[in-house]
Amino acid sequence: MSVKLDIAFAASARIDGGLVIQLKLAGDAIAAGAAEADPANVAVRAAEISKFSGKAMKTLDIIAPQGSPADRLVVLGLGKAEAITAYDWIRAGGAAAATVKAMNRVTIFVDAPGLHVGSREAADFALGMLLRAYSFDTYKTKKADDEDKVSKKVQVTIVTADAAAAEIAFSNSEAVAGGVNLARDLVNLPPNVLGPVEFADKAKELEKLGVDVEILTEKDMKKLGMGALLGVAQGSVRPPRLAVMQWKGAKGKEAPIAFVGKGVVFDSGGISIKPGAGMEDMKGDMGGAAAVTGLMHVLAARKAKVNVVGIIGLVENMPDGNAQRPGDIVTSMSGQTIEIINTDAEGRLVLGDALWYCNDRFKPKFMVNLATLTGAIMVALGNVHAGLFSNDDVLAGHLSAAGQATGEKLWRMPLGKEYDKMIDSKFADMKNTGGRHGGSITAAQFLKRFVGDTPWAHLDIAATALNSPANEINQSWGSGFGVRLLDELVRAHYEG
Repeated sequence: MSVKLDIAFAASARIDGGLVIQLKLAGDAIAAGAAEADPANVAVRAAEISKFSGKAMKTLDIIAPQGSPADRLVVLGLGKAEAITAYDWIRAGGAAAATVKAMNRVTIFVDAPGLHVGSREAADFALGMLLRAYSFDTYKTKKADDEDKVSKKVQVTIVTADAAAAEIAFSNSEAVAGGVNLARDLVNLPPNVLGPVEFADKAKELEKLGVDVEILTEKDMKKLGMGALLGVAQGSVRPPRLAVMQWKGAKGKEAPIAFVGKGVVFDSGGISIKPGAGMEDMKGDMGGAAAVTGLMHVLAARKAKVNVVGIIGLVENMPDGNAQRPGDIVTSMSGQTIEIINTDAEGRLVLGDALWYCNDRFKPKFMVNLATLTGAIMVALGNVHAGLFSNDDVLAGHLSAAGQATGEKLWRMPLGKEYDKMIDSKFADMKNTGGRHGGSITAAQFLKRFVGDTPWAHLDIAATALNSPANEINQSWGSGFGVRLLDELVRAHYEG
């Protein structure tokens, strides 16, 4: 059952039952919060007996003794003070949320001895709690014997000296959590529920936050000449859509920054059909579009002072009598022709037209696209880093720094003319795949042909957006990868 956390901040708290959580640095004593909840000082004694050292993200869970104002005590390690990062505060919040279990009331003392906790750190801690509390159980039928296992709503009080400032900072944290969890929902939804039209409707809901949303239909895209995107969609009975989202948060009419997402709501592979085993995971082949939609939610919810365009190409790739074939040649919006070698290399066709449209219409300062594009990036990087490809060193550097700050890590991969030759075609301007060798690189080289001289980066998130390893802040199959990363990019470098 999902847990809803109702989080508030206070400069002090009177403990009256429930769970008390105290943070501890490595090597330091357990501080006042836990001691106040434990007149017999059992927490200190338990830590000594268990040799609890305060190692980062490790917990000591204690049933409070009779006479204590608290029911349970948890001591959460932070590690060494000098090694704690902003992301570690988010992780700590997630680790704390994992200990909540069936408690209805939780008091957390985040001011550890020897460590100043500012408003940003306290808000990041709360963000971690919100991210960890997420679960996708929409389609699970409720059972009576589950009711007592997890509370539906938990009152959380975070005690910190700078409570008023933390409360203000937390409004941004709530916006970020909302965007990440929106992206998770979109990736987790079953493909019979979330088609291109339904996804476009989800994007349209952002108008409630002040985002301008325009939905292009199949007819609109035909007029624009988007033959690459439409070629992917033609095998499905579900019509394609292109959602154009604009957040105008900057004063004046300065050029926007742009984010483009691949939104293949289900990828069977088309005529080049995928093996049956694991094909159910292809409902998540719209993770890039989910991240862009989640990002637009964040920027609008926190009223970011920046002009941003988010574009998502929404299609379903299916095999039927009208599906495109290997050997077909399609004409993209750019006028460049593409020989279809493998219909399962479809995401780059969708992105090619979306990137060209974005660049041609909005003339952005830069474009970043996200896509669950290739299995080859999983072979190269596993599921720890997403692949980063870029024609601009400054943009690539900003993205890499944002990845380190948020824990959504990127690893820059090469581009080059030598790889470009691998997608030259005998019959058209290019072919849609260069074969197995360097598969993630040749996919990026393909996209590069649709961005011109505009600074651009491509993030291949195939290994990180779905079915990635569980951690302190994510237990979901759909991780929402990219939302926090791109919000940090905007916040740190492009927001007025």
